[in-house]
Amino acid sequence: MITMRRVVKVDGDLPLIGCIAFGIIDRGTNLLQIRVTTLCPYNCIYCSVDAGPHSRTRQTEYVITDVDYLVETLRQVIEYKGVKHVEAHLDGVGEVMTYDKIVELVQKLSEIPQIKVISMQTRGYRFTYHILDELADAGLSRVNLSIDALDSDLAKYMAGVDWYNVEEVINYAEYIVRSTKMDLLIAPVWVPGINDREIPRLIEWAKRIGAGKRWPPLGIQKFVVHKRGRKPRGVREMRWSEFYRWLRKWEKEFGIKLVLSPEDFQIFKTRSLPTRFRVGERIWVKVVEWGWQKGELLGVCGDRLVTIVGVRSDEGEYLLGKVVRVEVIENKHNIYLARLHL
Repeated sequence: MITMRRVVKVDGDLPLIGCIAFGIIDRGTNLLQIRVTTLCPYNCIYCSVDAGPHSRTRQTEYVITDVDYLVETLRQVIEYKGVKHVEAHLDGVGEVMTYDKIVELVQKLSEIPQIKVISMQTRGYRFTYHILDELADAGLSRVNLSIDALDSDLAKYMAGVDWYNVEEVINYAEYIVRSTKMDLLIAPVWVPGINDREIPRLIEWAKRIGAGKRWPPLGIQKFVVHKRGRKPRGVREMRWSEFYRWLRKWEKEFGIKLVLSPEDFQIFKTRSLPTRFRVGERIWVKVVEWGWQKGELLGVCGDRLVTIVGVRSDEGEYLLGKVVRVEVIENKHNIYLARLHL
């Protein structure tokens, strides 16, 4: 995979809480999102975060290189939350399987007593039978596999790359069910007018191969238009009511659960990490890196990262390394956005 964007290697010098692109995200439940890389080799036509080589909005990619630092920070988060049943979910604004320390990370996560489930969201990049065995032995509980079509040509079109081989991915999916301890959840994105006919085929296939031993076998996702995401030409975003009406219809047709809830994954509300900064609060941050997307800088204030938005490129060059005053404009789930207040 080749990218011309700047790649920042994240080690112990940067906090791992505060930025949506990498680190640990706590949304007030016992599921913690672990984001180790923003890199992605695909150009999915519906990508909500505009990932991949064809991205028009990204300027920086991040990879967490210090696994021990990540795991120790996660331990501290879990200790603060005071919960004994945690799901560590490896996801991100990139492809998790680009991370070359993925097996080591899963192994170390499995050694944290409170972590009972380790799950991963992936398209199956770099899958081999050997690495699937390694992940299973390391303690990976479930693979949430993003596969949008069984038809080869359509699958390539939706992934945005000619080299995507859905037949290989299908073989690996069936191997997960047949030959490993891991569970498999098929997670297609339903893009109206593009893969309508494929969704019933995917449901039938997931049921036939025995996906969903401990958890539901499918997690069908509705295509949603995002401000900086991709929208295929001519696609109409479906209403939620229509989406759920189809899911309930297919539930009856296939005899399989499709309308999901947090309870299906043993996800429940817990104590959240403390919010460091209020919306409207003016704080001083040290500008340490270019931000994830164009017009952004990344700053540090104490033990939190802050993304500074609305920055001109000439301002960015000048402000790198300096301490600046910003006004916080968003703070939900300890993900902080701010604007310069000069």
